Amino acid sequence: MNLYEAIFARKSVRSYTNNAISPQLLENILKQFDEIKALFGGIETELAIFDNRKGEYRMLGMLGVKAPYYLVLYSEEKDRAMMNAGYLMEQLSLYLVTCGLGSCYVGTPILKKKYLRRDNKKLMIVLAFGYAKGSCTRKPNEAKRLSLSELCVYKETPRQWMKQLLEAARMAPSSMNSQPWRFVVFDSRIHIFSRKQTSDRMGSLNEANFGIMFSHMMIVAEELWLDVDLIRLEEISQKNFPNNQYVLSAILRP
Repeated sequence: MNLYEAIFARKSVRSYTNNAISPQLLENILKQFDEIKALFGGIETELAIFDNRKGEYRMLGMLGVKAPYYLVLYSEEKDRAMMNAGYLMEQLSLYLVTCGLGSCYVGTPILKKKYLRRDNKKLMIVLAFGYAKGSCTRKPNEAKRLSLSELCVYKETPRQWMKQLLEAARMAPSSMNSQPWRFVVFDSRIHIFSRKQTSDRMGSLNEANFGIMFSHMMIVAEELWLDVDLIRLEEISQKNFPNNQYVLSAILRP
């Protein structure tokens, strides 16, 4: 199984055995992180693995995820740092699936103050992981996701490779399964919007959600040999949309 296949097989695992992961596999996870190209350049990040088999770390958060291991991603506090963190961490989550490991995002981890920073970097996102009690995968139709017809507005009939990319974006996990993304598809462009909540500003969790979704898009683009540029178009950003907030546009070149 590769990362592309893992997109459609991954599920959030909330129950784990306390079995140890080999030092070699833990080292491979760190190496995998070093090989991932960030979504946005110029943001320093660092990954740490917390061994929680003895229950040293309390990271239950809102979702109550107790796991034998945690991946903790630290980042410089810059514009779109949380989106970048979500992008990086989702690729690791998919990599764990290819290694037979389960994972689940911890929304608001409870952690001692000394673990919240590393030098000039702030804790951005935490992923619980380990060997699942049961399967760490599921069939794509078992995922509770909105359909593409509910998420997309098509200006014309999309090409097959566009459908594949959007389907992978649809499968992205999100906080409380909120699925905040909406897509306007025209020719080789996908204009990406966030549903407006009580505030027009995206919260940090929502920003991470979009980083996770963009990770799926870019993995599919690589699988299909597509060139994709994620850019913010000024002509769209200047417009006011009553129910949605413009995020970015994906410009595809097959």
